[in-house]
Amino acid sequence: MKKVMIIGGGIIGLTLANYLDKTKFDVTVIDSLIGQATSASAGIISPWLSKRRNKKWYQLAQDGAAFFPKLVRDFALDESIYAPCGTLVVRPEKALQELAELAENRRKAAPEIGKIDLLTGPQTKEALPLLKEMPSLRITGGGRLDGQAYLAHLKANAQQQQVTFIEEKAEVVRKDNHWQIKTKDHFLETEILCLTTGPGLLDLLSPLGYQVDIRPQKGQLLSFATNLPTNSWPVAMLEGEGDLIPFSNGQILLGATHENDAGWDLTPTEAAKQQLMTGIGAFLEDPEALFATPMTMRVGTRAYTSDFAPFFGEVPDEANLFAASGLGSSGLTTGPYIGYLLANRINNTHTQPTDFSSYTKPMTEYIKKRL
Repeated sequence: MKKVMIIGGGIIGLTLANYLDKTKFDVTVIDSLIGQATSASAGIISPWLSKRRNKKWYQLAQDGAAFFPKLVRDFALDESIYAPCGTLVVRPEKALQELAELAENRRKAAPEIGKIDLLTGPQTKEALPLLKEMPSLRITGGGRLDGQAYLAHLKANAQQQQVTFIEEKAEVVRKDNHWQIKTKDHFLETEILCLTTGPGLLDLLSPLGYQVDIRPQKGQLLSFATNLPTNSWPVAMLEGEGDLIPFSNGQILLGATHENDAGWDLTPTEAAKQQLMTGIGAFLEDPEALFATPMTMRVGTRAYTSDFAPFFGEVPDEANLFAASGLGSSGLTTGPYIGYLLANRINNTHTQPTDFSSYTKPMTEYIKKRL
């Protein structure tokens, strides 16, 4: 039985570990658990209204959203992890009309969008009582994913499949047809190696002579514990960088920030708290009532590329070395699907390789040998 080692136990790494064929592979996941973006995140699975011009990114996000029903079935995700709750988009009325037309056009290829309605202010408030009376666009498709809960669930599932977990920082060394992985307490070898460490990919590949187009971005969000009947509320995409995400049992999340100069600093900051409360509070009917409830902060580090697009596949000029990174703020939508695609590639190594070109530029655009 061949060994597969995955360095990085975030949304790609754990999805990959769960979808790998355990009759073919002995699977190990190595992760220091420091700064992990997914464990700090909760997000909206609703990519169809994005106006990003990158067609490859949109195809990946569209197919990633369409993949969720299979993901829910395969891993028995309950509504505390993922819920298909629908989406509200709050914008000026003219912009909402344009988004409605965009949604109608995109629904031809993505019926997952569901029903599309322009709501009046009172209708918006009825759908999500925390909001002021403002016009909005509602689509019945889309949902909410708690990244932290998703990882906990998939880790437990993988452990039941005899996947080994090592919670240490790793280094990679090339040796003949194998890869050596060094951690504080382990020295391991594997035939197949997958690097899914987000911005940490740079530190793993640099000693092998590669430069990587990747950088860290700090993200902070607020989590409120309320007694509100949130289970049936939709998520809301507010103007600016703010999202309002009601989860089950009264939990409400606001965020997240996009901090490009914080590096790997995982300290929650008062500035981020005030930024989120001020920006999102402007859309709330009674912000002080929400802000008076018990609040915690989640902090993580995302990976971004120069063109804000993810990449995944085989590392150039290396045998049995796979990498994926650059998910940015759309990682909860695209990450599970990327993990699934990589698992299919590895599970079926003797068949025609899966073509990823409709989803990402060639890996050589992001990972290059140093001159």
